[in-house]
Amino acid sequence: MHPNSAFRNEDRTLFEALITETGFGMVFLTTPDGPRVAHVPLLLTEAGTLRFHLALGNALTRHLDGAQALAVVNGPDGYISARWYSDPDQVPTWNYIVLEMEGPVRRMDRAELLALLEDVSAHHEARVADGTPWTMDKMARIKRDRMMDMIAGFELTVQAWRPTFKLSQNKPPEERARLIEGLKAEGANALAALMERIAP
Repeated sequence: MHPNSAFRNEDRTLFEALITETGFGMVFLTTPDGPRVAHVPLLLTEAGTLRFHLALGNALTRHLDGAQALAVVNGPDGYISARWYSDPDQVPTWNYIVLEMEGPVRRMDRAELLALLEDVSAHHEARVADGTPWTMDKMARIKRDRMMDMIAGFELTVQAWRPTFKLSQNKPPEERARLIEGLKAEGANALAALMERIAP
């Protein structure tokens, strides 16, 4: 996380959009076996908590309930070439968006886990262009229950939001415009669009 205050952002709407649009992140925890990370689909609730599920065999599953964990969601990122600046006395850098969220975790009961799985699939099925959305009731009940026996659901209550939106806000507008054009030429359109949207 970059310490420059120019790269901080307190817009919760942006945080929520990043989580919702990305839909995937990492959960970190220090366990008795050492530091571990799980890569998981994440669902942000209306209450502002993060829900996710893990396989029972995951190294974090048996340690998460009651622990203080860190979740991370990454947005677009990209290399910023020093050649794009008008001033040659520059160095390359990396622009990126990342959101860290820290808080206590609790294990969900089976009814909550089922609701999570239904909500996650409904959210992502709505993005699939063709066909009828898949729903869990299309599965045989016995198979669904057997698969649910192999996973655990968790909810992280976010107590600390630590965002970094490093988008060259510390550069003059004319230089930022050059960087945006450089990114577009490289095909990094998502990062370029965010630089246009989030101006200093």
